[in-house]
Amino acid sequence: MPFQVPTVSASEVPEDAAVLDVREEDEWVYGHIDGATHIPMGEVPARLDEVPEADLLYIACRSGGRSARVAAWLNANGFDAVNVGDGMGGWEAAGRPMVSETGRPPFVR
Repeated sequence: MPFQVPTVSASEVPEDAAVLDVREEDEWVYGHIDGATHIPMGEVPARLDEVPEADLLYIACRSGGRSARVAAWLNANGFDAVNVGDGMGGWEAAGRPMVSETGRPPFVR
């Protein structure tokens, strides 16, 4: 039986949660969770020292696919990680707060 990655919806992520956003830079700049750590998926293994230390780490991408793979990898490497299954698209749809690096209102790209 394949390993199941713990998953929650964006609306279930606590306000004070440690969040790792694994989207690419061009996605991140348009809209992300204030206070989230940004490390693109392909860079996570090389940048493990930048992964937030937390009792429970929430992993987000656009729709939940990349973040599920990263959460599984982190869990296999000693972290307690949870996938945000509906990703930043779900975050935006739930009306959760976001910030942008563009000087314009944030949105999920």
